[in-house]
Amino acid sequence: MILIVDDRRENILPLQKILELHRFQVDTAESGEEALRKVLTTAYSVIILDVQMPGMDGFEVASAISGFSKARDTSIIFLSAVNTEKKFITRGYTAGGIDYLIKPVDPDILVLKVKTLQKLYEQQQELRATQQSLRHEIDVRKRAQEELATQVDDLQTVLASIPLMAFTVKPDGQIEYVNAHWIRYTGTDTAFPEAHPDDHFLTDWAAALVSGHEFTREVRLKELSTGRYHYHLLRAVPSRKNDSIVRWIGTFTDIHAQKQTAERLEQEVALRTQELVLNNVELERANHELQQFTWVVSHDLKEPLRKIQFLNDLIKDQFLNDNPDAATYLDRSIRASARMTSLINDLLAYAQLSAPESFQPTNLNALLDELLLDFDDSISRQRATISVGPLPILDTIPHRIRQVFQNLIGNALKFARPHVPPVIAIHAELIASKALDGPPMPDGPYCRIIVEDNGIGFNEKFSSRIFVLFQRLHNKSSVEGTGIGLAIAKKNIDKHHGLISAKSQEGEGARFILVLPIKQSEQPVALLTS
Repeated sequence: MILIVDDRRENILPLQKILELHRFQVDTAESGEEALRKVLTTAYSVIILDVQMPGMDGFEVASAISGFSKARDTSIIFLSAVNTEKKFITRGYTAGGIDYLIKPVDPDILVLKVKTLQKLYEQQQELRATQQSLRHEIDVRKRAQEELATQVDDLQTVLASIPLMAFTVKPDGQIEYVNAHWIRYTGTDTAFPEAHPDDHFLTDWAAALVSGHEFTREVRLKELSTGRYHYHLLRAVPSRKNDSIVRWIGTFTDIHAQKQTAERLEQEVALRTQELVLNNVELERANHELQQFTWVVSHDLKEPLRKIQFLNDLIKDQFLNDNPDAATYLDRSIRASARMTSLINDLLAYAQLSAPESFQPTNLNALLDELLLDFDDSISRQRATISVGPLPILDTIPHRIRQVFQNLIGNALKFARPHVPPVIAIHAELIASKALDGPPMPDGPYCRIIVEDNGIGFNEKFSSRIFVLFQRLHNKSSVEGTGIGLAIAKKNIDKHHGLISAKSQEGEGARFILVLPIKQSEQPVALLTS
């Protein structure tokens, strides 16, 4: 903006119109005092100032304006029609004027001068803005440098206090800082510790500097005082700024004691593993010998029992037909011998379950069709009904899984309610998991088989006992049996990596649940025969 100062209005108007025609913004003042008040509140690029004015003349006004910081870039042009002598011109320049023009003024010359001074003012303002921006940038950079220096000092303080070998290096690998623990292994702060030749540490470290990725590895470092190598864990992390690595920060942690402990543990584990292998071999040998012993004992026990039963039958038929009391006692002896024979056979079957055997795909429906032929007499005599739903093909040991169904069906017929024909139902579904209540799944990896009957049942609080050897829930006199059948079934299901459970209520039948894998991933090992 341009300020025209003249005490005569008729002198202001022509200059104002000329400047406004050239698109300058123009303000006016009709005294020196008014001009000073306006300069205090408004920034002017050029002031056209008349010399002869009442009160404050132009020279006094210019001197006063030069003391205002707001007008430090303002250019002053003096106009005078009277004071044209050299001394007045000199005083004008001394008072802070840029030019001194004699009236009448050539309008074109005045406009050119104003344009030049206006452009100079704008350039000065741009320069000052640039200078201010540079000062701000310098201040920001100085504060950043101070903060960075503080952070580096803090980092070095922390690194010096930790019980590790700590260091920082420049992006080119040159060491920048090391703490006191470093000197213990190097004796200098300009080189890395000596590593074991077999660790190829320096080669790997150079590759890490090139890749720019975090570097972690174990390395053996030579201790200067002892000459011995100690295991250390190196971890070096790049510190980045604006996607560029400014330094690497790293530590060497002494893990020698942990490595020695780990090696001792590995040796202990290897020793214990070897002992377990030897013990397993001995256990398998003992198991094999026990099976052989079981065979021999069962054979030796069964042979005299057969003779006792034969002789008892012979005595009864030939000598006791006329003595009912003696025949009764002899019948009890014959039945006791039969029970002992059954017990020996069941014990022999239970002992044989420890022998490893191979799995093979088994059609359970075909297996049950064949098994039910063995129960024809009992089924006909008891007028029993047995229904078998579609069963899948499973990986089983066929004669073992046959034992399971034989015991379950046999028990269902044996523990029938008096005068009530037995009803036995067998059905299956595929499930998603090895769980008794696993959710059904069309192509599940496990099969849930349910065998249920309408027999006398049992109190469910005893369900955990019925699979234990020699456990019976019913009186011997009411139902024949050895108490081994369900224990054999449980051991067979365990051998198939499956589950078995029972649910029941007295007088309302029993429900046995089997869960078996469709495919067997574990194959049994051959038994040692030494």
